[in-house]
Amino acid sequence: MLHLKSESQARWLRQVDENLDEILIDHAHCEHKAAATAMSLLGAYVDCEELTREMAVIIAEELEHFQMVLDLLKRRGIAFRKIRPGDYGRRLNMLVRSNEPDRAVDRLLIAGLIEARSCERFKLLKDHIQDVELADFYGSLFESEARHHSSYVRLARRFQDLERVKARLEELALAEAAIIETGHPLPRMHS
Repeated sequence: MLHLKSESQARWLRQVDENLDEILIDHAHCEHKAAATAMSLLGAYVDCEELTREMAVIIAEELEHFQMVLDLLKRRGIAFRKIRPGDYGRRLNMLVRSNEPDRAVDRLLIAGLIEARSCERFKLLKDHIQDVELADFYGSLFESEARHHSSYVRLARRFQDLERVKARLEELALAEAAIIETGHPLPRMHS
């Protein structure tokens, strides 16, 4: 269902255990970036009514998640602040082809893979974290991330036929798995 080609490694859960506050701050930034990505896609492909309507829903949900994480940080006395981003998103976005409709397909599929990885990580957090509030919080986000992933993959088929989308999704999923395998020294949601 999620089209991921790898599972998160124990290394990431160690980063979570050792740097939970920073993971939570990064999560807020990720929700903001997810809303910004959906807004950018809406603006770029405004001629596709199905996409614009779907992006409007995703934007609202991502901004709601952003607010939820900000509230969580405040309750825990953690200041939301700017932090250096990891390189996961940048490395994935370097794979976007420049000509349309390939560009649209790549942007949508990469957004879908990021949502899929978030979904997988939220489930890991739900099962791993001993803090009941956080475990419940991450469990509550799982379903919407999975739905966003499915929406992005489905919308890519508005720009190219199913076989080409499936082939490109396979290529991008393998590249995403390699990026996750490499990891990042900074504790981030996608490190």
